[in-house]
Amino acid sequence: MSTLPYDIVIGLEVHVQLFTQSKLFCRCSTRFGAPPNTQTCPVCTGMPGTLPVMNREAFQLSLKTAVALNCEIPQFTKWDRKQYYYPDLPKAYQISQFDLPLSREGWLEICDAKGAFAPKRVGIIRAHLEEDAGKSMHDEVAGKADSRIDLNRAGTPLLEIVSHPDLRSPLEARAYLDELKLLLTYLNVSDCNMQEGSLRVDANINLHVPTPAGRIATPIVEVKNMNSFRAVDRALAYEAARQYDVWLETGRKLGEPGGHKTTRGWDDQAQVTRPQRQKEESSDYRYFPDPDLVPVLVTPEDVARVRASLGELPAAIRGRLQDAYGIEAYDAQVIVNQGRGLVDYFIALAEACGDGKRASNWVQQDVLRTLNERGIGIDVFPVSAAALAELLQLVQRGELDNSRARDVFQQMLSSGQSTAAAMQSLGIASVDRDEILALCQRLVADNPQAVAEVKAGKQKALGALIGQAKRHNPNVNPASVREICLQLIEANS
Repeated sequence: MSTLPYDIVIGLEVHVQLFTQSKLFCRCSTRFGAPPNTQTCPVCTGMPGTLPVMNREAFQLSLKTAVALNCEIPQFTKWDRKQYYYPDLPKAYQISQFDLPLSREGWLEICDAKGAFAPKRVGIIRAHLEEDAGKSMHDEVAGKADSRIDLNRAGTPLLEIVSHPDLRSPLEARAYLDELKLLLTYLNVSDCNMQEGSLRVDANINLHVPTPAGRIATPIVEVKNMNSFRAVDRALAYEAARQYDVWLETGRKLGEPGGHKTTRGWDDQAQVTRPQRQKEESSDYRYFPDPDLVPVLVTPEDVARVRASLGELPAAIRGRLQDAYGIEAYDAQVIVNQGRGLVDYFIALAEACGDGKRASNWVQQDVLRTLNERGIGIDVFPVSAAALAELLQLVQRGELDNSRARDVFQQMLSSGQSTAAAMQSLGIASVDRDEILALCQRLVADNPQAVAEVKAGKQKALGALIGQAKRHNPNVNPASVREICLQLIEANS
């Protein structure tokens, strides 16, 4: 439960660039990184006399996302012109959707595997399709301090996903963004690369402050220019504290009727938000239906077909991994967050070795570390799930300890050898339980002093027996030696 003297209320607007080869209303490429103004045409630059034609794939990807977000899908949706004047908007209007969007009233469930907050459903007001504007580049440090416009991005298809103000902390906002990004990548509708602008976040935040006269709401502030999820977290935490300070400084009257919505930008270097402008209302945009585009009709059969194509989504996969393989919620979250490839690898490994928890530990500690160090994907990982399962079965049976098993694993990584070949290369041999039992029986018989100390409660005396066992056979598993020696000593008590 929060100890803050106020409640934070947050709603998020997420713009997602869709995986299409061409723009929303023309054939220009959406490829990132091309020289400025080389991916334009008369349509996306707003030349007189041009007519837009809708990209069907963009609409299908939007519909797929909306269904996965549990949204209602109207049978009729239309296009509207949202009018405003920016240098990077060549038509002086943006083709978007206003009163009849392609979806509405959905939800996304979020949770925190570490238990920082209870699972909750965050409402989705709408998910609608629109075209992107161009990009303004400001040179304020070097050169002539001029501004340049790159229209390569103008007309790129965006899906805007608008949440209800259901989030109550920066932590919940971060969890929502993580879950949304994960869902979008599983659906393969976007790469969600914030550095390239494929996913952008605006946040609306205000405070509800309890007072003797009742709860007072501070004016809503829209926060922009957040270029990472960490920046979202920090910006919201800063803005909440700033609003409370302002409320105190203004005699606690900031929440009275008439407070204007404003827009502030996040300065990541200074770690503060800075004022930008008074926020527009929908009437300021003078929406009206676009006369050049026909409405889109979506039948119940279309929705059913899209729903059938979704496959298993992240939340369902996490639940299945916990139920089927006995792993913790946090472990399931880590595995699922890496994508379907690692999920499939883990399932194959757990099935083959018969121990889900051990498979989970090795995937998180050893497989993921190797993938990160080498910068590769699981599809080119040199140790197959079947080969790693053979190694883990030796550990399970007590024929190898974890230390030696990791030496074998490294040999398999570097050489591509099988488990048996890697062990042979390293001079490591598995020792079955009967061999360990015979060795432990000799050790217990030959070391009465150590046995007496163990019986007296001095567990450290087992170290001497384990050390002797390792000198007799370097391949023995110390944990197995300890376990069997204890059993033999207790049986003779």
